[in-house]
Amino acid sequence: MHFEKVPIYKQVKVFICTKIKKGEWIAGDPVPSESALMHQFGVSRMTVNRALRELMAEGVVRRVQGSGTFVAEIDQVSSKLEIRDIQEEIKDRGHVHSTEIIFVGHTKANKALATCFNLPFKSLLFHTIMVHFENGVPLQFEDRYVNPNLAPDYLSVDFSKTTPTRHLLDVVPVTSASYSIEAVLPNEMEAQHLKIKTSQPCLVMVRTTASSEQVASLERLIYPASRYSFKGAFQ
Repeated sequence: MHFEKVPIYKQVKVFICTKIKKGEWIAGDPVPSESALMHQFGVSRMTVNRALRELMAEGVVRRVQGSGTFVAEIDQVSSKLEIRDIQEEIKDRGHVHSTEIIFVGHTKANKALATCFNLPFKSLLFHTIMVHFENGVPLQFEDRYVNPNLAPDYLSVDFSKTTPTRHLLDVVPVTSASYSIEAVLPNEMEAQHLKIKTSQPCLVMVRTTASSEQVASLERLIYPASRYSFKGAFQ
């Protein structure tokens, strides 16, 4: 990894996040002490402290006074960012979740996708399309692109058992997310799979998640407005 021109505190952050992403450090593992990081990177305590404070604010690590710094639980990151797995959300209501898988495969990034993922034009991306049901009723149409560099095993997941969101939260430490929500009318394919008319309004969330400043996933989530409403907050 080339660190030239990258601020030193960010080098420390990337180092820690990379260890977590590769699975070398898992939830609950201790992160090297400030003194050890100072020695490794040849920087001041202030620089290391800034990196750790930012990682803590992002939910990547947790700091315990008198004990040190530890890799945060994935669920803590999920909760902080309000990124909920649709399967868990449905089960929390005491209902049954099921999935219809429409497409699982590869695609080449067009200009818009390449810009979003900060990758070269026509780079390989993973692409999945599926519908999530609650008690047999279509609730969410999910159209998702995933960065293979961050989740190389994505296409081998059994999405009838594990949702894309759950898999990505398990293997990629989420450090930031951005989203937009708007009301739209579904196209014919979306309406067909959601079992609604094209004249029925839907709520659409477009969300990107990132890990260590690399975009991991871009998803377009479509909900019939008569069946779903958004609550909560993102950070």
